[in-house]
Amino acid sequence: MPEYQLFCFAQSGNAYRVALMLNLIGADWKPIWVDSFKSGEQRSPNFRAEINEMGEVPVLVHGAKKLSQSGVCLTYLADHTGKFRPEGEDERLECLRWILFDNQKISGFMGPYRFLRNFAPARDPGAESFLRGRLANNLAIVNKRLAGASFLLGARPTIADISLTSYMYYPPEEFDFDVAKDHPAIGAWMERIKALPGWRHPYELMPGYPMAK
Repeated sequence: MPEYQLFCFAQSGNAYRVALMLNLIGADWKPIWVDSFKSGEQRSPNFRAEINEMGEVPVLVHGAKKLSQSGVCLTYLADHTGKFRPEGEDERLECLRWILFDNQKISGFMGPYRFLRNFAPARDPGAESFLRGRLANNLAIVNKRLAGASFLLGARPTIADISLTSYMYYPPEEFDFDVAKDHPAIGAWMERIKALPGWRHPYELMPGYPMAK
């Protein structure tokens, strides 16, 4: 049995960053597909009782540990392997600052925006417009940061960067805008991340794409 298992599905940006981390560190791991769209498996009583009471993916299993919330999973893997780990108090706090910003202001808007455009039963133009406006402002903050540094914390990638990958590599047509073209410093950073050994596209790394009709 692989050392790690990851409950995930291909369309989940939150799961992607943990799957990508596992691949980048060369872990022995296996994805376990969760049928989110047809059955809502992660919200089932059985899943909540046995896998994650929050009813969400990703869930990282390592031995007796079951870890949820992607930031927790990334931190655990960095601490356990020493890879992509922030060093020293100042770097750890700065890393946490960017992970929280990403979760709240980047991924936290990109995920719902993409869901409304592609997977929701009905479109909501008002909500989409609100999220798009917030995203433009917040992506500009990240772009400015990366215009002056190769990675979020400086010269080397950390889990702050891996956190930021969550929705960046999904097809631009799923968003109706292209992050890499609209924000060139983010685009250049995306290429640097893609150059890391072990990088793979989310639709290649996790099961469930294309979705069964």
